[in-house]
Amino acid sequence: MFGIDPAIRRYMKNIQAILTGILGLGLCLTGCRTHTPENNNSNSSGVYKLVSINDHELPYSPPHAGGAPEVRAGEITLIEDGSFTSAMNYGLPDGKETGREFKGSYSRNGSDFHLKWEGAGTTTASLEGDTFTMNNEGVLFAYRK
Repeated sequence: MFGIDPAIRRYMKNIQAILTGILGLGLCLTGCRTHTPENNNSNSSGVYKLVSINDHELPYSPPHAGGAPEVRAGEITLIEDGSFTSAMNYGLPDGKETGREFKGSYSRNGSDFHLKWEGAGTTTASLEGDTFTMNNEGVLFAYRK
């Protein structure tokens, strides 16, 4: 082969075989690796409006020891970065209305969510289609996008 020493030819073939093996192994490992689910918060992020509490349309006073104010409206906003904000408007016995804002962070595993409220505890929730349902101490809050 064009005057190349046979020892150099064998060496070149060995190098070629090694490089081909490394390339083949790399391709195999890339194609065969275990898929790790990516953060899928982008498909769930957005504003969800409160539509019911324990299947009761708003306004509604959820069951609570010592009574609870009438919930008139609410929303939760899930943000792609894993944080959320929530706001709720309440009717008071004197006829006035007040509101409260909350915030925290959330994690997602499939359709299941785990919300951690700033200055408070945690809540579980789930997302089915455009309905986000939060279970807060046995009280179900249903929100729609």
